[in-house]
Parts: sequence; C-alpha cells; structure tokens
Amino acid sequence: MSAMLIADWSPLGRDVYFRKFELYPLSFQDEVLNNNLLVSAPYGGSIAVTRNPKKLVKVQGANKPVVYLYTSSGKLTAKLQWSSGQLVHLGWSQQEELLCVQDNGMVHIYDMFGTYQHKFTMGNEVKDTKVVEAKFFLSYSGTGIAVLTSTNRIFLVNNVVEPKVRQISEIPRYGGPIDCWCLVPCDRETRVVLSNREGIFVIHQSHQIATRIPFENLFTRHTKTYSVIAMAVSGNNRHIALYTNTGHLYMGAVSFQEKYCEHYTNIKEEPLGDIAWCGTEAVVCSWNSTVMVIGRTAETILYTYDGPVHLITEIDGVRVLSASSHEMIQKVPNVVQKIFRINSTDPASYLLEASKQFQKKSHKAHSYIDLVKHKLDEAIKACIDGASHEFHFETQKLLMRAAKFGKGFTKAVDPEYYVNMCRTLRVLNAVRHPEIGIPLTYTQFTVLTSQVLLDRLVARRHYYLSIQIAKHLQLPEIDGESRILAHWACYKVKQTQLDEEQIAEEIADKLGYALGVSYSEIAKRAADCGRKHLAIKLIDYEPRAHHQVPLLLTLGEEKAALRKAVESGNTDLVYTVIPYLRKNMPLGDFQTSIRHCPLAMALYIKYCQNHDRKTLRDIYNQYDDFHSQAIWFITESYQPKNITSREALLQSAHENFKLARNDTNAALTEEQIKLLRYQKSVEETLHESIIGKPLHDTVKILLLQNELKLADKLRSEFRIPDRRYWWLRIQCLAEQAMWDELEKFSKSKKSPIGYEPFIDQCLKYNKEKEAKKYLPKVRDELKVKYFVKLKMLNEAVQTAVEQKDVTALTFILTQDEGTDRQFTDKINMYIASFRK
Repeated sequence: MSAMLIADWSPLGRDVYFRKFELYPLSFQDEVLNNNLLVSAPYGGSIAVTRNPKKLVKVQGANKPVVYLYTSSGKLTAKLQWSSGQLVHLGWSQQEELLCVQDNGMVHIYDMFGTYQHKFTMGNEVKDTKVVEAKFFLSYSGTGIAVLTSTNRIFLVNNVVEPKVRQISEIPRYGGPIDCWCLVPCDRETRVVLSNREGIFVIHQSHQIATRIPFENLFTRHTKTYSVIAMAVSGNNRHIALYTNTGHLYMGAVSFQEKYCEHYTNIKEEPLGDIAWCGTEAVVCSWNSTVMVIGRTAETILYTYDGPVHLITEIDGVRVLSASSHEMIQKVPNVVQKIFRINSTDPASYLLEASKQFQKKSHKAHSYIDLVKHKLDEAIKACIDGASHEFHFETQKLLMRAAKFGKGFTKAVDPEYYVNMCRTLRVLNAVRHPEIGIPLTYTQFTVLTSQVLLDRLVARRHYYLSIQIAKHLQLPEIDGESRILAHWACYKVKQTQLDEEQIAEEIADKLGYALGVSYSEIAKRAADCGRKHLAIKLIDYEPRAHHQVPLLLTLGEEKAALRKAVESGNTDLVYTVIPYLRKNMPLGDFQTSIRHCPLAMALYIKYCQNHDRKTLRDIYNQYDDFHSQAIWFITESYQPKNITSREALLQSAHENFKLARNDTNAALTEEQIKLLRYQKSVEETLHESIIGKPLHDTVKILLLQNELKLADKLRSEFRIPDRRYWWLRIQCLAEQAMWDELEKFSKSKKSPIGYEPFIDQCLKYNKEKEAKKYLPKVRDELKVKYFVKLKMLNEAVQTAVEQKDVTALTFILTQDEGTDRQFTDKINMYIASFRK
C-alpha cells in the first residue's frame, strides 16, 4: 500500500522528494500549443487561452483573436471575441478578473464569464510609444501591472483597483534592448530586475537608482554567458532564477548576495518555454514536451510529455497543463514524507500501521501502539497534518482513520483540531470536484482563507455549494449565508429574461429578513441594469427607511420617498426629502405633495422659518392663517434690515390680528405702533437712538436725561403703574447720585412701594448716611432686617425684643461674626426668656 502511495515520488537530492500527480484529465486540442498564450489565475483559478500576439500564426477567418475561458478542470465557461485594439498580454487579478493589456496602454477588465467591467489607461506616454511587453505581479496593495514600452521605459500600477501610474525612470541607456525583466514586490515598494548584454540591473522604485551586477559575478568563469533570456521570482519574493541563452540556470537570493547553484540543462534543440519556481526549493523549466525540475543543489528530475506544456506557478508548487492532463508538481511535505517513506520509524508511520492492522483485526495493532505510546499525541497530529496535504480522498481517509484510532488511547489530544480538519477536507474535496474545478491545496487554502474561497465560489455562481460550505464551517450568518444570498440576488436581478414580479417574490422568499442583507443594495443593482420597476418592488422589502428613501429619490419616485420618510417618523429623513422635492419639482406639484402630509408640512414650515421666510409667508397666505401671518410681520419688523419699514410691518401685523379676531394681540400691536411713533417724535430732543426700545427702557432714558415732563406724559399715555414708575424714578435718581432730589421725591407723597427701595439704592452706591434717613419710614416687620443691613445690631436687637420676635433675634445672631461674646450671650438670653 505504501509503495503505491509513493510511486509518483522522485528524489531530488538527499531526503528531499518531489511528486507529480494528476489534478484533472483534460481533453484540450489546440489550446496548449506553443503558438497560444495561456495564463491561469493562482490558487487553482480560471484559465484564459488566446492566440499569442508575439508569434506569427496562419489565421483563417476573422483576424480578431478569441479569448477562451476555462475552469482548471477544462470546462469552458466563456468565449470572448476580442474587438478592441492590439492585444499584448493577458493576466488575472486577485479577484479573478481577466486583465487584457493592449499595445496603446489601455487595460480592459472582464469577469471570469467574459462580461466587461471597466478599463483604465497606463498614461499618454505609453499610448504614444506603444507597449512591447506586460507583466502582472502581486504587490502589497493588490494586483499590479507593469508595461515595457518600445523606448525601453517601464511604467507600473501597484493596484488595478486604484490605478496610479508610476514610471521607473532610471532604465540603463547602454547595453542595448532589454532581453528579459521581472518585478519583485518588497515591503511597500516594487523593484525591477532586468537584463541586457551588460548584465543584470536592479532598480528600486523609491530611489530610482539602477544597480548593475555583471554576469561574471553570477556565473562561473567557464560559463560563457551572452544574455539572460528568462527569469523567475519565487512566491515569497526571496529567491530568483536566471536562464541564459546557452542553457545555464542560475539560482540564488533575490538580493544577489547568495548563490545557491548553477546548472547546465544541456537542452539546446528547443527554446525555453516556461520557467517557474516550485515553492522555494526548486525551479521548473519546460521545453515543448520536456519538463525539468532543478533543485537548489543542482539535482534534477526529468518528466516527458506527449506534447507542449504550460507551467502555472503556485505558492507551494507548479501546475502543469498539457493536452491530456492537468497535473501538480510539488515538494513532498515533510510530514507526509515521514509517514510514507519506506522503512520509516516515525511515530505517525507506526500509528498508521497500527490502524491498518486494527482494520484487519490483527493483534499486531497492539504492538504498534506500544511503539508510539510515549509519542502518541505527536503521531495523531502528524496523521491529521498529513491528511491535509493529500489530494486523494482515499489517502485522506486512511490517515484520518489512523488519527481517530490513536485518539482512543489518549485523552490529551484536543478533538477540535481533528474535527476542524475533517470539515476543511470536506470543503477542499467539494471544490476540487471537476464540476467546480478549483484544485486548491491545504496550504493555499490557509493563505486564501475560507471567506475568499466563498467569494470565488460566489463569483463562479455556485451559490448553493457556497451556502453549504458556510454552514459546514459554522461561519456567522452575516459572513456566510446572508452574504451569499445577497450576491445571488444581485445576480438574479440581472437576468432580464425573467419576470420582474417573479424575481422580486423569489428574492424576498429566499432572503426574508436575514441578518446583514440589504435590499437597497440589490435594488441599486437592479436600477443599474435599467430595471426600475424591479428596483422599486425590492425597495419595499427594505426595513430601514434611511436606505429606502435615498434610492427612491435617485429613481425619481419623489412621492414614494416622502411617504416612506414620513412613515418612518425620522424627521432628519424628512428634512432630506423636502429640499430635494422643492428643488426638483414644480412649485405647484411640490405644495400638493406635502399638503396632505401634516408632519412634512410642519417640518417644511420650520425649515422655511430658518431658510426661506418669503416662502413661509406664501404658505401662511395660501392657508389664510392670519395669526401666523401677523407673527411673521412682527418677526420681520425687528430684523435689522427692516428698521425703516418697521411701522408698516407692525401695521400689517395689527390688521392680521384683527382678521384673526385676536383682539388682545391686536391691542398690544397697536400700542407698540404708538410707542414707535412717540419714540420717533422725541428722538431728536434726546439726541439718542431709542426707536425699537421697550417701554421700560424708554421711560428710564427720559428720566436719566431729566425729561420729567416727557416721562410723565409717556407714563399717563401708556398707563404705567405707579409702583413701576416709582421704582424707575428711584433707580435713576440713585444712578445720577441726586440724593437731595431722592429725599424730596420720598416726601412728595406716600410711596406706593414703601421706603425699603430707597435704602437698597443708597446701599448699592455705599451711601449709608443717606440710607439712615429712610429708616423711620420702614415698615415694622422689616426694621430688624434693615438695621442689620446698616450694621446697627444693637438697634436691631432692641427692636426685636420690643416685638418679642425670636426669629428676628436668631437672624441677628446669624449675622453676628461672634467677635463680641457678651453681645452673643445677651441675644441668647433674650431668646431663652421668650421661649419659656
């Protein structure tokens, strides 16, 4: 059994083995001919085939090439008739989009089904000088493109999603044309390695300096090197291989500081077809029907095919496409090598043998278990890891069965690792099926992640399988099933041959209100496809109004947008709709739309109050709202710009209050008009602006300017109460320091507000002597308080004792600072005597 499992192994040096196994049988005919350009997306992606524009081929029929798109299992998915300019090269992005580079620098992007997406250009200089060659690379920010022009200049874009063209300016001017070149992404920059007759040049994108490395520094003296015609960089961008026109292969570090080996391939009859790194341990070269694997210590393995082959680089191996098969060459993983190698003494190998014997019901199983009982945990993990690297499910079952058998003899092993691996292997086996055609290895899967794998399945429209995998891997609904169903719905709305009503119902039935599903996004896709009615139907299923309303406005459904906004109760959303409707609808239609919607009307009025006062008046006028019109006129009358027309505006307010039968407000407005006229009449006399000031301030200004007659006239005309007038008169006399006039005023007649305000105003200006003049006239119940204010504590105590007022005595005690102990004791004695 073990001999059968290692039959495809080939040694490459000491303790290093490589294996070649079939991924899928193919039935290609002309697709893999040397005259064709064949490119494949990494991680088992799609394959694109077209006529190689660099080779002369006899063409029958149309001159324009056809691009054929296949899965890795050889299933034709699309056929693209090229109708643009001269095609130079094809490539694939990380998202499995087909990138087509033309000689004018235009890059056209298609999906894997040949549907046009968009395009971008590499710049005017590239357009003028024409593209000779193009390279695709994986940069720190995404998929990059670099082009070489006929003037030996290189331009690159580090990310096709956000194309920003940069020029590699320091290209060597001597040494003739560039023989070959490649790109090395490193940290956050991209280096260019190129070759001409003078040697190897390394150019850093950041500091644009070319470092020359002569061939003599790389190849041995007896190796006569004319030129390097091919080069390849490993998947981790740390190693490089150079192939010369004399058949010599150089392998070393990408920095050219370390040389691993130099090997003479001894194949001169045929030109080199492809060169690619197989992981990091070997380089694979192909010449028509011959494939050679060269290790880092110069050992080789030779494979022969019946016809031409194409090499596809993967991070852990090389895929080989021939007319009859799609195969994988990779280094045998160490864990697999330890288990299956002949005469292996590894614990995992013994555990596997124990499991086989147990299946045979042999007592030898116990003997093998005894051999590994001290390293059983290690052996179980090794069997699980070994199963992950196997493509054939029978071998997977063999190893997983051994791991399960070993688990029965220990409790230390975490079962979660075993369960997760079972799930992962089921997923890998499902996507490797020829109908799906993604020959993903476990190493590639761990780098790619389950989310990206689901994205790739969704892009291939394998929605059901994607959902089953998401459930099997127990992914959160928002990252798994819901997201996949949303993609399915977006694809469904593009099917124009189906009835719109049927599509909307089918989508709603499948999706329901699944977590993370946005019907507005699906509706937007439908709108982009020109299916407006379908988009409107789908919007009705969107539960979030703030997603519904903007899309309805975009679709021109203004009334529906307003209705949805109002139904949501979200005032901010209504405020979003109203200005849009006002701007894009005739005024009559707009007013009709919001008239039957009280909330929208109220918010529109509030909006107009702050932003469009003229329209606000038109609304009030339209609805015969006289009260609101009157308020509008009053508000406008006090705007700084309307000082000259204030009286007229107030007059209009007065008339509207009358029409509204609001007599109180009408009377108040009339008095305001009268005050305004009076202020205008006396303004010249006062030499001070008083127009627009309140009645209180007007009277105060008159009193401060000793215009007593005018003040009295205003007092009688507007019926100012005596109490209010006396307060104003006292304040003004005190403010003017007219203390004699204040005393005369106090004696003019009995004060309607008492004489306490006289004392307060005197104390306000620190006139205690003046304040004492009014103490005899203070009411008895307030005398203690004002004695204390004037710091006449003995008189305050005497008054409180006469009134037998314990509360007043307590108040005096709180005002005393406690400096006189005898005074305090005296008050306490009075308080005690009154409480008996």
